Amino acid sequence: MKIIIDAMGGDNAPQEILKGTKLAVDEYGIEPILVGNVDRINDAIKSEGINLDCEIVDTKEIITMHDDPRSVLKSKADSSMGIGFKLLNEGRGDALVSAGNTGAITVGATLITKRIKGVKRPAIASIMPSAEKPFLLMDCGANAECRAEFLYQFGLMGSLYMKHIMKLDSPRVALANNGEEETKGTPMVKEAYELMKNAPYNFIGNIEGRQIPFGDADVVVADGFTGNLILKTYEGVAKVLMNGIKQAFMKNPLSKISYLGVKSGIDDMKKQFDYKEYGGAVLLGVKKPVIKAHGSADARTFKNAIKQAVWFLNNNLIDEIENELKEEK
Repeated sequence: MKIIIDAMGGDNAPQEILKGTKLAVDEYGIEPILVGNVDRINDAIKSEGINLDCEIVDTKEIITMHDDPRSVLKSKADSSMGIGFKLLNEGRGDALVSAGNTGAITVGATLITKRIKGVKRPAIASIMPSAEKPFLLMDCGANAECRAEFLYQFGLMGSLYMKHIMKLDSPRVALANNGEEETKGTPMVKEAYELMKNAPYNFIGNIEGRQIPFGDADVVVADGFTGNLILKTYEGVAKVLMNGIKQAFMKNPLSKISYLGVKSGIDDMKKQFDYKEYGGAVLLGVKKPVIKAHGSADARTFKNAIKQAVWFLNNNLIDEIENELKEEK
């Protein structure tokens, strides 16, 4: 299984990217192809003591977080990300993982890797923690403005992901809205509701933001603007709560002693709501697996992003999406 790694993408590249790749090699047996500045990669491998012997494709350009997303097609087509997409398109690797510019990854996945036939818009799909079990949130930022049929199709692709990757028999698909009632929401959301009522997947209706963390749905569908707000708010609130709990137990010697009695439970909760457990998001709807790792990914986070590529490839999800879209025609 060959995984193309954008070694220069992300806030902590290349050191943490390389360490995460090494962890994935050891745990999943992948064959990485590193793309990036060969001198910086070799320097990092040497300085960090990383035992990583693999192919390196040398590039000089880097797409930063501030670059225009379309630079991956034109001005920086020879960047680590641009060459990564080229290699993926040529079949040199089976999947691409990058912690780089989200917009550029979306543009590259859509216009270089290209959409699965019948997919109207690819979407960023993130596995999120809840009080019950993980759920899938999509779209998380690829399509700020959507049409009703896009949301309908996000539900279809999300349902297939949870069925084949997370092994759920009948994933519950819900539409993010400002109320549970069928009549709530914008005209576009109400139109999407009507389409989803007759969908071939298990649509359970609208879901309000306050119910999402309780795990009331397995797939939460939203336009990219709303989905990204949910994602960022979710991550921020989780950090605030964990910091608050830590501070509460550090107030005095007695509270510190009390902490020892509940430490294992708090550690379990911290792990349950830790975004690093899943590493990033999948671009659903494109012809080959493209994984967007968190921009601030450390080694463990990036390893888990690679794990998502491994899951994707082991379960032939792209074929499942293609077959489902053929049946819908």
